[in-house]
Amino acid sequence: MSAVNDTKLNSAVFLLTGIPGKQDVHLWISIPFCLMYVISTVGNSVILFIVKTDPSFHEPMYIFLSMLAITDLALLISTMPTTLGIFLFNSREISLDACFAQLFFIHSLAFIESSVLLLMAFDRFVAICNPLRYASILTLPRIQKMGLVFVLRGVSLIFPLPFLLKRFQYCRVNVLSHCYCLHQDLVKMACTDITINYIYGFFLTVTVLGLDSLFIFLSYVMILKTVLKITSHMECLRALNTCVSHLCAVLLFYTPQLGLGLIHGYWKTSPPLLNLFLGYISLFVPPLMNPIVYTVKSQQLSARIIRMFFK
Repeated sequence: MSAVNDTKLNSAVFLLTGIPGKQDVHLWISIPFCLMYVISTVGNSVILFIVKTDPSFHEPMYIFLSMLAITDLALLISTMPTTLGIFLFNSREISLDACFAQLFFIHSLAFIESSVLLLMAFDRFVAICNPLRYASILTLPRIQKMGLVFVLRGVSLIFPLPFLLKRFQYCRVNVLSHCYCLHQDLVKMACTDITINYIYGFFLTVTVLGLDSLFIFLSYVMILKTVLKITSHMECLRALNTCVSHLCAVLLFYTPQLGLGLIHGYWKTSPPLLNLFLGYISLFVPPLMNPIVYTVKSQQLSARIIRMFFK
């Protein structure tokens, strides 16, 4: 389909991108994506089921893990239909309204996931640095309020983006860089001034992802200072071991997000496949790996899963 040139906004469409030059093997490429989708859905659903039904998991750490699982499932639901549509049926077209809706959910859920990772860092900070007050600080009502605040933050900050994008006429090549819609992709195709969108997007990145990652870093600085004061080597390692799963989740989330941000903002001549590869990692790998990492590192959770499937 030819690119959309100076068409009316409501009749324009965008073309999503699979893997350029590999259209003849898209059907085969869909197999690992389908497996990834199934494993991610089952893994996160199992965690939610266990935390919901087993009272022994009604603890702050596992409640935050269930929040992470819900967010990951929502991200899968937002992105996998268009991804599998491309690889299975070569269905690349997406309307403006559908694209705006998808980017709203993707960006708001990414912000919510960042917030959940911050809450999990706070959980580890309190558990290690102030264990005697852990139960009194992280009460269930307080956890619910913190979760609600961060959900509202993610939704309200992203809410203006579709309306800001809807003002534009799109008169440039309408092929997107990914198999889903992103704000930074769409603004490049507008044929009007995008200064407001650029400033607002930069503001969101700094105030949400930037501040969240900074507070996570400071939390681990305080944790490390506390752990280094422990005289027992075994106790020190045991305390640090409780943070490994969360650190893996943080790296899986923020590393590709940082890479994509640098590519879209500063590295205009980056290889298209690198951009595509980081895009796939940023949205599909965390939902896949988070349940696996937490199950492997948590003996209580892994034992409960084994009992559930092998009674």
